[in-house]
Amino acid sequence: MKPVQLLEIGRIGKPHGLRGEVSILLTTDRKERISVGSILFLDSKQELIVQNSRSHKKRFLVLFKGVDTRESAEKVSGEKLFAEPLKDETTIWVHELIGKIVVDSHGCERGEVVEIHANPASDLLVLDDGTLVPITFLSDMKEKTITVHVPKGIFLD
Repeated sequence: MKPVQLLEIGRIGKPHGLRGEVSILLTTDRKERISVGSILFLDSKQELIVQNSRSHKKRFLVLFKGVDTRESAEKVSGEKLFAEPLKDETTIWVHELIGKIVVDSHGCERGEVVEIHANPASDLLVLDDGTLVPITFLSDMKEKTITVHVPKGIFLD
């Protein structure tokens, strides 16, 4: 069985109060990541289960099972939070794009996706040669390839 790749979903901030609640800054737009009962992980693979969660300014205040004092909250303060990928067949997730080979509409391989750059107009696929391809040009995704339909000038040849 293939090991599950954990995705970074946020960072634990400072303790809030005396009963173990901590502030959380999410790096995902999926707020259900911190709903009651959600299972999250630290870098150390320590499991944390959300016991309570509420919105607070631009962050969330979260209480984890077993983190019930200010001192125990201080121990996890500053840690990154990770979670298993969500299962949603209608959505293309960033972690699914990394490592795929980009193929243009003529069948020519253009390179491997090594990262995604956030951009206000459209997120950009970053290829191994530095080429940037707006994700809006993605037309098909298979197990190992991504097909893109791009205007002239994106690829230099």
